[in-house]
Amino acid sequence: MIDYYSTSAEFYELVATRHTASSGPPLTGVLSDLDVSHGPVLEIGAGTGRVTEVIAAALPDAEILAAEPSATMRAMLTSRVARDPDLRRRVTVVDGSAQDLVLPERLSAVVIFGVAGHLTVTERVALWKRLADRLPDGAPIVVELMGVSSPRVIPPVMSLRETIGCQTYEWWIGGEPTEGDAMRFTTTWKVLRDGRTVREVADSYDWHTFDVARLAREAGMTSRRITEAGGRPIPEIGVLVK
Repeated sequence: MIDYYSTSAEFYELVATRHTASSGPPLTGVLSDLDVSHGPVLEIGAGTGRVTEVIAAALPDAEILAAEPSATMRAMLTSRVARDPDLRRRVTVVDGSAQDLVLPERLSAVVIFGVAGHLTVTERVALWKRLADRLPDGAPIVVELMGVSSPRVIPPVMSLRETIGCQTYEWWIGGEPTEGDAMRFTTTWKVLRDGRTVREVADSYDWHTFDVARLAREAGMTSRRITEAGGRPIPEIGVLVK
């Protein structure tokens, strides 16, 4: 398992807050009225727990299994769960990546945000099979699509700028094709004070591109794509249904 996030984990909450504001409402819409009697809802790649909170609010009767392989991120996730009495009662935090996660025998639904592109096609197909074996007919696997369906050049662009105390934080991200369906994304966090950069933290990762139709073919499931919530455009989300 490659830890994609510890290098820049100190900045993650800045992105996660915005991410949840845009992706939370459509995820809530997909999960609303879901029958959770079959088993827990599995979240693969729970990060710091922002999406975990959305799942818990949408499904107040559900048990949630929140899996996060990065120890740094998992520490923040556990802290978030531990300080909320409701989450503490219903959320179980576990170590494990998508490729080797120990799964319960039964699941009611699965949420996979910010993860699927880290997996090769072979790894994804194996994961869909393992999940399908545990889901009832009609249960959803909700996947964040990331808006990149095929490799392309993305020039570096400032995607976020936030101020905390005396410092301003800028998040720059760009990408380029590598081999096959993969892209290499490079991210840089710049910490500025009085307009001057005092620190930079950079890292990179490979992402295998896909769209929801491709995922559906891999999984042997039906699919739909959500591009708006409440009349407002959102980052793409795919729903695979067994």
